[in-house]
Amino acid sequence: MNGDPATSVTIRQKVGGLVWRYLSRFDEGEVIRWAFRGMLIGTIGVLALDLSELVERNGGLFPPQAIAPSPDQPILPPAVETSDPAETGVDPRQFLTVDEDRLKGAMRFTLGAGGVLAAEGTIDPGAATRFAEEIAARGEYVTTVALNSPGGSLDDAMAMARLIRDKELGTEVADGALCASSCPLVFAGGATRRAGEKAAIGVHQFYSAGSTEGLAPAQAMSDAQATTARITRLLAELDVDPAMWLHALDTPPRQLYYFSREELESYRIVTGSAPVAARK
Repeated sequence: MNGDPATSVTIRQKVGGLVWRYLSRFDEGEVIRWAFRGMLIGTIGVLALDLSELVERNGGLFPPQAIAPSPDQPILPPAVETSDPAETGVDPRQFLTVDEDRLKGAMRFTLGAGGVLAAEGTIDPGAATRFAEEIAARGEYVTTVALNSPGGSLDDAMAMARLIRDKELGTEVADGALCASSCPLVFAGGATRRAGEKAAIGVHQFYSAGSTEGLAPAQAMSDAQATTARITRLLAELDVDPAMWLHALDTPPRQLYYFSREELESYRIVTGSAPVAARK
């Protein structure tokens, strides 16, 4: 019986008739609305699968952050390139005099002449605690924090920025020094903020600090948006134009958007145009 073509056709016709009679019970507009809902649900399902694949491939909506750059990852990423030359960041790497091995190590603090506390190295988890201890131990002698860092832990950078502002300390990035990734947030904490003409201050997309394994796409997206909101609020509190962080959101993790002198001033990242020479 199953092999009889005529029987198969008859069965299909009966099934089709039953389906048609069932659908005819509904208003035509209702049928169209349900069809649209079905298409919408299908589209959402496809987008969810694509987003899930993205999260799995990248370890989150943003790649997991390494506390110290890997040996094959340059301390000085190339400047971001865009299709619009007006949106392409400058590339001051030619002016930098950095010791990559020192910058890849955990951040350390050295007190120099004139109350200048040098903060050099990667902002590792715990850097904010060590920084607070250093400030507490030095009392009121510290007046300025000189930064030379490729960035690192976002939470520690934000905590350092708030402490710097609470203590009304100045910040600076000298000629030949680097302040990248999360480091500009620390720099923004300065009551006064100065950068040398040959300093490099740049940003790129922030990273997810912890493991994102098993994290639902919706949760990953929520975390990313919450982090962006925290950064925006912090910059506003520090009287720095939060629009500066749009360059970070636009720039892939393995590149940097280096700010020009004009941008440093227009975004109020620096408070003065006086250059800061490299300290000896």
